[in-house]
This record gives sequence, C-alpha cells and structure tokens, in this order.
Amino acid sequence: MSEPTPASTAPPSAAPVVLFDFDGVLFRGDSFSALIGKHLRRQWWRVALALPVLLLLAPLLAVRRMRRPILRFIVHIALIGVSETRYRQMAAEFGRGLAADTEKFIEGGLAAIKRHAASGARVVVVSGCEETLARAILDELGLRDIELIASRLVGGRFGMRVGVHTFGPEKVRQLAARGIHPPWDIAYSDSSTDAAMLVAARSSVLVNAKPATRERLIKRLGRAPDQDVHWD
Repeated sequence: MSEPTPASTAPPSAAPVVLFDFDGVLFRGDSFSALIGKHLRRQWWRVALALPVLLLLAPLLAVRRMRRPILRFIVHIALIGVSETRYRQMAAEFGRGLAADTEKFIEGGLAAIKRHAASGARVVVVSGCEETLARAILDELGLRDIELIASRLVGGRFGMRVGVHTFGPEKVRQLAARGIHPPWDIAYSDSSTDAAMLVAARSSVLVNAKPATRERLIKRLGRAPDQDVHWD
C-alpha cells in the first residue's frame, strides 16, 4: 500500500510534521510493561507487597477511568527504593536488549519512519512509553535523530514515580509544549486513545487495528481514519 503524502496546503518552506505512536506501531506490545515485568520477576517481594491491594483493585480495572491510577500505583510499587540513576541505567540496558530482538518490532513501521525521515520530514515519536527506555530503543535501532516525546518518571523520597504520562490527549499537550501545534501532516497510531492526535492530522493512519478499535476511533473522530495499514 502506498504511503500517505502530506497535504498540499502545508507551507512550502516548512518541513512536514509526521507523528508516530511507539507501542503497536513500531514495537510489538507494551515496552514499559515489559521492563516493569522483568524488574518485578527479579524482585518478587515487591509483588508480595502489592498483592493484597492489587486483589482489591483488580475489579476496578474493568472501569476505564480507573486503569491509569491503578497502573501508576503498580509502577510506584515496582520502583520503590530505586534511585533515578539506577532506574536510568536499568531502562537503558533493557532498551538496548529489546532493540536487539528484531522480532519484537514491526517492520512496516520501521520502514515508514525511516522513509519519512529520509524525505526531510520532521518525524516525532509520541509515546506513553517512558522516555529513557524509548530513547535507548530508538538509538539502538539507528534512529538517534528522531525526536521523542514520551512519559517521564521523577525521583521522590521513596523512589521513582510517574511525573508525566504522555497518553491520550496529553500527547497533544506535550506536543504543544515543544512548539508543535496542529494541524500536523500525518499521524500514525494503533489505538483509539490517540484520537486527539489523529483528528488533528491532515492524514490519520490507523495501524494493525482490530475492528473494535477502528469502530471506537470512528466514534471519537466522527469519521473514518484516512488510511488503514496492516504491517508485519
């Protein structure tokens, strides 16, 4: 399938702005959850500490608005006592390891991001993944020049915790904080939670989406995405 091209209404002097989600578009799965999962498996006592509370909270995971605070709690428990320096080292090492496993990445997504960058577009990965981890992966994949806007953790008295979660409408706010304002030329995502980012694009591209995801996105956008792509 041919790649979408920026609309001809873009100012001729400005480089086209192309946005990519990370998990589900470039990486198969949830990269940050993989990091936290590995860390918890190494330190089982953290699971034991959180288990009674998690059992109480588990039914609330079915309530969409409760998922984010519960996930924040899990991250906080997982990183109790972990210093910022230690976390950065751990995330960077894990990211480099992930990047070495080519099967974990979506070939079509990597080809598209490289193609847009080579064409002179301003390419930005906008991700809910944590910044240190995502940056390590992109660098190891040879995408050092790709801009990244991602979630950020901050250090506290008891360890690392979520500072900014670049998720849903927060992606648009974080783009604005970097001076990137709509409309942008192209936005790629696999999720209906990125409706705010997709609706502001001249060309919205839905990647490897299940029918239910596509239906939710149509409801949020008020129209179908401009393109659906299915990448291996």
